[in-house]
Amino acid sequence: MKLVHKDIEKDGKGVVVLIPEEAEDMWQAYNIIREGDRIRASTIRKVQNESSTGSSTSHRVRTTLTVNVESVDFDTQACLLRLKGRNIEENEYVKMGAYHTIDLELNRKFTLMKEEWDSIDLGRIEMATDPTQTADVAAVIMQEGLAHICLISGSRTIVRAKIDQNIPRKRKGDIKQHEKGILKFFDLVMQAILRHIRFDIVKCTIIASPGFVKDQFYEYIIQEAVKNDNKTILENKSKFITAHASSGFKHSLKEVLTNPSIASKLEDTKALSELKVLENFYKILQSESTRAFYGISHVEKANEALAIETLLITDSLFRSQNIAERKRYVKLVDSVKESGGDVKIFSSMHVTGEQLSQITGVAAILRFPMPELEDDEEEDDDSDECISLPQS
Repeated sequence: MKLVHKDIEKDGKGVVVLIPEEAEDMWQAYNIIREGDRIRASTIRKVQNESSTGSSTSHRVRTTLTVNVESVDFDTQACLLRLKGRNIEENEYVKMGAYHTIDLELNRKFTLMKEEWDSIDLGRIEMATDPTQTADVAAVIMQEGLAHICLISGSRTIVRAKIDQNIPRKRKGDIKQHEKGILKFFDLVMQAILRHIRFDIVKCTIIASPGFVKDQFYEYIIQEAVKNDNKTILENKSKFITAHASSGFKHSLKEVLTNPSIASKLEDTKALSELKVLENFYKILQSESTRAFYGISHVEKANEALAIETLLITDSLFRSQNIAERKRYVKLVDSVKESGGDVKIFSSMHVTGEQLSQITGVAAILRFPMPELEDDEEEDDDSDECISLPQS
């Protein structure tokens, strides 16, 4: 998604102009646009002309309309976003107040106007328009003396760093210079990884090379992480996978990603982050139930006590047409973040989001037990629901 213009006032009212560049941008737009918002975009309108003899002909024209959104429909198969509403600005082809349906199109800009932009909407805009925040796969394509650090998101691959280091050749009787060169090169690559890869977002990091370079480098970074107590590497050790590549040039990345065994590992790893959080919630719910709760009432009470360590919430709750209800969830997310808690927003399009939706769509893992919450009755009878643990 490309951000063309953003103007948000202090009271939250404002305008954002965006250009969706790939299919996943439509999903982001679907999560941002709601009933009551105003949209200005290019669209096709069928126009009828009546002649002096009474006969009529029709033709289609492209025009720019501004509508007050009354319904938002997302076609998951076609990845098409359809917005229906009444025209609110003068137009030569469409009367004021007339209904029109706008289909948002790839590579065509649209203007979105809201009376109040909240933190969730602005966060989605930032995530959708900043490739480093949506790249959930990283890759280090390398050979001796050359490495490319890449971020991969949807159909985009971005080279964040290139390391080109001269390494002395192996000489008979003196291989120390060669070994020193390799270690210096490995250190430069490791520093680039720490600088450019956000492990809170990236779910998998591929290390690929010809021969044994990938294995030597992986062994090096783990040893260095242990020696220097580098928690970033050690805590994300499971996210690294090694693969064969014909060279350290960027074009070798394509052969790595199309390798069926790597593709299957990627899918498993990308889904693993959300799955681990959800499984941890269910595990605690079974073994230490006073540290795991679900349902908005229980979760809010836990938040009032600053007890939430991890908040699990589905994105579908933020698409509520009930403004008060939506604000309630936004306030909860903001409050948990302010108190140092971790917030995981699950996609309702993913199996983990579907599972979370079955238990109200909002749950929390607590920092400490709160047995008093078990005695409270849920206002919406959420506590009476039966939870089925996911099959492993």
